Amino acid sequence: MHPMLNTAIKAARRGAAIINRASFDLDRVKVTEKNPNDFVTEVDQAAEQAIIEVLKTAYPDHAILAEESGASANLHDENDNVWIIDPLDGTTNFIHGFPQYCVSIALQQRGQITQAVVYDPTRNDLFTATKGAGAYLNEKRIRVTKRDKIADALIGTGFPYRTTDNLDEYMKMFKIMTQSCAGLRRPGSAALDLAYVACGRLDGFFEKGLQPWDIAAGALLVTEAGGIVGTFKGEADYLYKGDVMAGNPKVFSQQVNLLSEFAR
Repeated sequence: MHPMLNTAIKAARRGAAIINRASFDLDRVKVTEKNPNDFVTEVDQAAEQAIIEVLKTAYPDHAILAEESGASANLHDENDNVWIIDPLDGTTNFIHGFPQYCVSIALQQRGQITQAVVYDPTRNDLFTATKGAGAYLNEKRIRVTKRDKIADALIGTGFPYRTTDNLDEYMKMFKIMTQSCAGLRRPGSAALDLAYVACGRLDGFFEKGLQPWDIAAGALLVTEAGGIVGTFKGEADYLYKGDVMAGNPKVFSQQVNLLSEFAR
């Protein structure tokens, strides 16, 4: 296993330990609303600090891009190594005790995601990937599904929650996909949704308005498991655009055909 991946796993477990402890007494967790329906807890912040401490101890010169603390001072100093971190993807689920959330950590090197960890502490599911070396769930190799018809596919998605401005557009997409696939699911953690595509629990996924920390680790899992990740037009520049589609190759292409009109 790559030493940088080992460090990311250690960091993810350190953050998850904080999340797990807090999950036993949610009534005591302090919740702040960053924006309408966009929550952060002291648990997010503590987990992120613990993750960054592990990463910076091992790699003090690496830059950080994290959901809660933002970009480190050296992010734009032509740094070849950037850790992209979501300490608790699925915060709303977490504060309601709904067991669908995870820690997401990715390493971007010279513009490419090369290491990925998505850790679900509720199930002890550890998803890992190194570029060119495959994707794994609890050290077992994973692959995307082989379903070739979207009519047979189970698709994951996410709906707007910070604002209802794009709700009408989403309802149109929801209708198209509901009529086209076997089932549509909205679990509430994009990083886990992508991990589920990678291991075959979902055949495809689409969502708009995501951030790099929502996408980076899960996207590498999908591609290393034989899937495709792209924009709604099927293009590769999704990481900072935030409109993301993923799936096994045949389901991905059918999703693009159905939803490309909603590309931005």
